[in-house]
Amino acid sequence: MKKKFSAFFFVLAFISLMTAAPTEKKLPSSPPEIIPRQLLFSTVTYPSPSLSPDGKLLAYLKESEKGVSNIWVRTLGKADDRMVTSDARSEIFQFQWSGDGRFLLYLQDSDGDENFHLFGLELASGRERDYTPIKGAKAQNLLTCPEKPLEALIGLNLRDPRLFDMYRVNLASGSLELDTENPGDVRWWLPDANLEIRAAVAVAPDTADQDLRVRDGSDKPWRVLIHWPFGESGVLEGYGSQLAIAFSPDGGSIYVQSALNSETTQLFKVDLATGIQRYITSHPKADIWNVMDITLYDFAQVLFHPETGEPQAVGFEYLLPEWKVLDRTLQADFDFLQRDRSAILTGIQRDREDRRWLVEYEYDIHPNRYYLYDRQTHTLEPLLNEATKLDRYRFARVEPVTFLARDGVTVTGYLTLPLGAKAKNLPLVLAVHGGPWMRDSWGFHTEEQFLANRGYAVLQVNFRGSTGFGKKFLNAGIGQLGVGAMQHDLSDAVAWAVKSGIADPKRVAIYGGSYGGYAALAGLAFTPELYACGVDVCGVSNWATFLQVIPDFWKPIKTRWQRRLGVRENDEEANRRCSPAFHADSMRSPLLIVHGKNDVRVKISESEQIVKVMRGRNLPVTFVVYSDEGHGISRTDTLLDFYGRMEEFLAKYLGGRSEPWEKVEGASVELR
Repeated sequence: MKKKFSAFFFVLAFISLMTAAPTEKKLPSSPPEIIPRQLLFSTVTYPSPSLSPDGKLLAYLKESEKGVSNIWVRTLGKADDRMVTSDARSEIFQFQWSGDGRFLLYLQDSDGDENFHLFGLELASGRERDYTPIKGAKAQNLLTCPEKPLEALIGLNLRDPRLFDMYRVNLASGSLELDTENPGDVRWWLPDANLEIRAAVAVAPDTADQDLRVRDGSDKPWRVLIHWPFGESGVLEGYGSQLAIAFSPDGGSIYVQSALNSETTQLFKVDLATGIQRYITSHPKADIWNVMDITLYDFAQVLFHPETGEPQAVGFEYLLPEWKVLDRTLQADFDFLQRDRSAILTGIQRDREDRRWLVEYEYDIHPNRYYLYDRQTHTLEPLLNEATKLDRYRFARVEPVTFLARDGVTVTGYLTLPLGAKAKNLPLVLAVHGGPWMRDSWGFHTEEQFLANRGYAVLQVNFRGSTGFGKKFLNAGIGQLGVGAMQHDLSDAVAWAVKSGIADPKRVAIYGGSYGGYAALAGLAFTPELYACGVDVCGVSNWATFLQVIPDFWKPIKTRWQRRLGVRENDEEANRRCSPAFHADSMRSPLLIVHGKNDVRVKISESEQIVKVMRGRNLPVTFVVYSDEGHGISRTDTLLDFYGRMEEFLAKYLGGRSEPWEKVEGASVELR
């Protein structure tokens, strides 16, 4: 959700290149063919396949005839693919099997309102059920296990919209009953192997300190196992799914990710009775690799032995994801699976017998590919890699880059250059990630490929405050909004690209969503000389008004927001200093603002107020509202409409290529 300020020529004096500029290769004689938006944004690029517990079925995401993402199922070894859900509008983005594979479970909201319901499909009967049909309630923290296959645990804020109690669901009957009540500060719950809630991660409402609490049984008292002062865990306050990873099978120990006494997060096994911590592994430059799911929680990439529960491999991510193998019995498997140096092994799922693995490979020049790996025969069987209409097109390479910011701190990022063009004097789009406590990663991303195909160099930056690079780097973003180091890192990235000869200084755009949207506004307000134009999707324009109306589910961690942002709604001086709404008179470049009407995280009033100020000063701004979207853009018709408008906007002000914009049927767009 943000970015920061710096003077352009000051930046040039302090930037220095840490990695060599992209090597010049033999280029095609002509630019590649324009890839239609319809192909890029109306196809499920990430089918998220999942192996059933018995290893017999494969479930995955694919569009229906109406172009809506649904769950499909295939019997392994057969060509009997069938769509098993019947969503006609809202799209399904993620799902999981029940403990025995009898049910498929997924969370879904309505038009982006984030009031997720838990839905389930019984495969044998085809019956679909809403397990939480309570208007206005939000479901999260879905938990299942093989030992209780007909049960699931789900967090619901029925009693208090700010707090999530855990409820036990009978998947066969649909009954729902309270299991564990939230005392007022718990952000995440973790069950043992018998699906009993035995751990909780809490965030203190007054200090944002974190506690890991445990208990010996559902009828036993809670006690604090580990206490982390604010900023010391290495994991963002409120993301308990990263801190408490899993119980040992016997329930006597818990695996924890922590940077309490280190720079990067380390994996520990902690004895519940004594509190003794046994160090397992870590990485000198990177935290444990955490992957975000659709419910906006991260999960640590740790591969556990299916019987003993001991960690066998741990993922880390600095510039590229990598695996550290702990169990020698798996070394031959990983050696075999990582032979292709053009791909990165990013996902592993195993059947109960641990013979067949569903493995996922990530690439930069085409979508991920999936295989069924047989450990006995060391063979790979392709899954869901069938040819698509996208295969006829060529895609751009994504190169990890590092540079020194003005104060000497190393900043990482990713550069995508358009095919058929020399890395010289190109129009540049600085694409800023949201969060801000997230990160950009290497791989195939349709948005960056879309922009590169239109002729733009695309630069993604893991500015200070980004996650995954250690505690010090995460905390270096505290209080650095707008006119501090978070935005300076973005300005310095532009200066690096210009000094390297890659970017034309007169043709640079800044674009992002959420915090990235704020960064676009801040870039145009605080460093207007850097950018020819900007695109803001649901960005914050006034931090005081943002904090005044944060959603109920964020109120228990409001102190976290205030401490990390460095602003409070009653601190007028700090708010004015870093809020673009008070600096619109400095803006001079055209701006495209997009917002979902149902956004509960960054209310649409954030865009409305900056638009009002800009138009009052006769500044160029286009305001697009989507009535059936929330925080971000997810529906296919809306995506096609948005990217068509952005493509037209960038072509006008940066001079890139464009596919003619056409009205998209079904897109609920309003130009204000």
